[in-house]
Amino acid sequence: MLGLAILHAKAALVIDRLEVLVDFTMLAVIVLAGLVGPLLAMPRRWQVPVVVGELFMGVVLGRTGFGYLDASDDKFSFLAEVGFGLVMFVAGTHVPVRDGHLRRSLGRGTLRAVLVGAGSAVLGVLLAAAFGTGHAALYAVLMASSSAALILPIINSLELGGEQVLQLLPQVAVADAICIVAVPLVIDPAHVGRAALGAAAVILTGAVVFVVLFALERRGLRRRLHKVSEERHFALELRISLMILFSLAAVATRSHVSIMLAGFVFGLSLAAVGQPRRLARQLFAVTEGFFGPLFFVWLGASLDLLALGDRPTLILLGLLLGVGAVLSHALARLTGQPLSLSSMAAAQVGVPVAAATLGTSLNVLQPGEPAALVLGALVTIVVASIAGGAAVRQGHVGPLGDTARAQRTRRTRPSSQTGSSDS
Repeated sequence: MLGLAILHAKAALVIDRLEVLVDFTMLAVIVLAGLVGPLLAMPRRWQVPVVVGELFMGVVLGRTGFGYLDASDDKFSFLAEVGFGLVMFVAGTHVPVRDGHLRRSLGRGTLRAVLVGAGSAVLGVLLAAAFGTGHAALYAVLMASSSAALILPIINSLELGGEQVLQLLPQVAVADAICIVAVPLVIDPAHVGRAALGAAAVILTGAVVFVVLFALERRGLRRRLHKVSEERHFALELRISLMILFSLAAVATRSHVSIMLAGFVFGLSLAAVGQPRRLARQLFAVTEGFFGPLFFVWLGASLDLLALGDRPTLILLGLLLGVGAVLSHALARLTGQPLSLSSMAAAQVGVPVAAATLGTSLNVLQPGEPAALVLGALVTIVVASIAGGAAVRQGHVGPLGDTARAQRTRRTRPSSQTGSSDS
């Protein structure tokens, strides 16, 4: 009996080791798949966002393709949730809250965002009625959204500038913030009250975080912490930021709200206080080096593109969502905005991805509909890339706003000036 027990114990140990091996093999495959994103994005003239390649590899390896990656696996899903929160946190830090020109042009930017929202609402009702999905509010939010995380890099890489480009920043910031807050409210109308209370709890907690961080910054405590952390290699700012992010995520999950909102609210708070460059680089490494690609590969693996083949009308829905976003943003032409810039403002990724993720987890979307939402986002990315080139040809170059100028300076500054001593 003792020998049999020892044999069972050894067998269990071997099985555990095999499971660990499979887990690390899966992670290696995910990281390898994520490298396709930078490879596709490398040619600057294409202006292909990194997430496109990551989503594509997720589709190939997931339920649509070979089925190697199981998006329903608990460990995989949890790591993807962490990545989702970090991606939205980084997106929040990209909103140029401290840009002086943004504050001066906030009125015009808000007017344009409202105008785009009105047009999107009309198109959302028409699309929901035409396809019989009942998701008019969701489609309206999707088409009205803009992605600062996509648009600012396009502006920087093409060295766009001038008055019209500067006026684009507040419009994008307002649309990005409002639509991200609105997604949890419109994705599941049956529980809109619960979602509203949860969103309010997360936003209120985020406001408290901002007040505390602002007070610490004013008293110089953050700089002292930064100096000690840098001298002794403690990475305290990164650890504290992750602790705050995960705490806000806990509030969100307990309040039945997506961690998307928690990440974005904390990102906005940190952007408003002023994100240290060293912390920005650390968070960039954690997010873009592992958790971000893992999330987008997971999302691609969770999409059922075969359902689009079963329901070809959903392909048309995705294409129309993308075209509708471009058309609704074209309404800003009434306020004097060039069509090339309004088309750039239609670029979106965070909100459609969030809607697809939430809709899949809550089972409130039709089979294949999450893939249609992502397809619509890809259409806007293609249009924005083309519009960026058109903006260059039209001469929209010149001085930049405070935030964009600082980002471009950091990008072109010699490495000797961007060492770990940056505050």
